[in-house]
Amino acid sequence: MGCWQPISIFHNPPGATLILCLLSLAISFICLSFYSNTHILPNPDIEKDWNRLLSSLSQLRLCVKEDASLFADVSSFPPPLKEQKKDQMISVNSTKSSTSITVLHLRVPLAVTTSSPNGLPKDVGLLTTIKASQLNLEDKDHFNLTLKIVSGNSSYTCLSISAATHLLPMDLLPPECPASGRNISTIYVEASNQQPLASQTCYSLHSKNDPDLTVMLTPEEQNLAAQHVLEVGICLLAVCLILCLAASRSQSLTRHHHWKELDLQNEPLIDS
Repeated sequence: MGCWQPISIFHNPPGATLILCLLSLAISFICLSFYSNTHILPNPDIEKDWNRLLSSLSQLRLCVKEDASLFADVSSFPPPLKEQKKDQMISVNSTKSSTSITVLHLRVPLAVTTSSPNGLPKDVGLLTTIKASQLNLEDKDHFNLTLKIVSGNSSYTCLSISAATHLLPMDLLPPECPASGRNISTIYVEASNQQPLASQTCYSLHSKNDPDLTVMLTPEEQNLAAQHVLEVGICLLAVCLILCLAASRSQSLTRHHHWKELDLQNEPLIDS
């Protein structure tokens, strides 16, 4: 009869709830451990990657200023990326700051659409400056971007980006964008997440999650994580077992004491 004593814990609702919660957690951790052993998982220690950066960028609209010509003179734009890098590096050296500037020219999974009834122009570069805060980054620096729209390429875009090195995900980079050999006209646009005016020509960005741009755990890190999760699950199972045994022991002592009192009460009746 003593082997059935653990079931008596379920006559105590608070204790039963605690046991069931711990048991559910234990089973969840054990299942998660087996899942970790059979699937490749992203590295949670990597805070920045290109999928997140492009996803944040796709939340913005790039709109042409109403008072600006569509294809403006290059001299009216900010300096080219190489010149910006040179000027910024000179400024950095003169102020003895540790900030360094990185210039990248990458082929990214970013599609561009437009609200213009004339459709999307071809062989055009969209030039803009974006604050780091607009990309959900806690920093006061800026990104200088040029998106090159080349004919015959709808799902990928050439992105030229110039920014402080610490703002860019450098662990896993997209492939470099090949030189097109075409004359690219430049349009200066403003990035905003607000609703544009009806008269404005705006460009929308659509990012596509690319698994190749996500930093994954190494096999050693994944095995170690799965082992730790499994250990937690086993510890929770052990806690459930200890609680059941403790409840069983308590119930056994209570019943033994109860039967002993009944025996003492029945002794005078037997004697008489």
